[in-house]
Amino acid sequence: MVMAQSLFITLKTHDPDCVIDVMGPKWSAPMLERMPQVRRTIVLETGHGETGLRTRWRLGRSLKGAYDRAIVLPRSLKSALVPFFAGIPRRVGFTGEQRYVVLTERRALDKVVLDQTVKRFVSLGLPVEGTSDAIPEPRLQVDAARQQTLRETHGLHQPLIAMMPGAEYGPAKQWPLTYFRQVAEAMTVRGYQVIVLGGPKDTEAGEEISQGLEGVFNLCGQTTLTDAVDLLGACEQAVSNDSGLMHVAAAVGTHVQAIYGSSTPNYTPPLTQARDIHWLNLSCSPCFERICPLGHTRCLNDLAPARVIETLTVD
Repeated sequence: MVMAQSLFITLKTHDPDCVIDVMGPKWSAPMLERMPQVRRTIVLETGHGETGLRTRWRLGRSLKGAYDRAIVLPRSLKSALVPFFAGIPRRVGFTGEQRYVVLTERRALDKVVLDQTVKRFVSLGLPVEGTSDAIPEPRLQVDAARQQTLRETHGLHQPLIAMMPGAEYGPAKQWPLTYFRQVAEAMTVRGYQVIVLGGPKDTEAGEEISQGLEGVFNLCGQTTLTDAVDLLGACEQAVSNDSGLMHVAAAVGTHVQAIYGSSTPNYTPPLTQARDIHWLNLSCSPCFERICPLGHTRCLNDLAPARVIETLTVD
């Protein structure tokens, strides 16, 4: 969702008076509230992977006559159903899953020209011949008062480093927890406090990183997405796998130490100049697999903590 803000900024740049509403899952609403380009979020109440045909039909009918154009970012058929049911005159998206009827403007996806996810998103907001526009960096708003409250609540009174050890996709995108722990320990010696961020599924990982280390706080499962935005905005740097929180860190202006395993920074880089990319680019990379098909996961295991520590401590 963070990368979609580049599209919203582009739309506002080309038409400052346009009104942007965004349809998405419930979890995305707090993130969209931090994007000044977005007027409101339309929550689609369907589970991940569900078609939810009746739900989409009802939502679409409730939106009838409200919009002039819909830009459909995912390439699935179901993603285009609500704008179709709403009868929105212009429905723009990439070809895929036989969407000939539900889209009025179907774009061919040139994966060579549009080699990054964010470029694909932005291109859908431009005329077909206008895909070379510069990509604006996402910029989420940080609530300074809320940020200060969070710091006080968690006892965070020193310079901060964030760590995000999770990656929903699978183990082939997750740097070893022992490596995160070594980096955390090294940074506390240098006078930093370290916060480990993630969802409830990452709680055990956060505990493995933080256990017994003074100044390292496991906040996995204890913060909302909005909390994460404000906490990351308070950090000097963030060490992260290729994940959603990595993009959040980039969008609040925090310097990102981005770690890539089975994926590639050429496709989903942190959209900021304040970044260091850690990617070994092995002959077997990127494989985009959830689990290493060769059984060694060298793309992550061979990426030594010392490399990240050195980059973190460069003035």
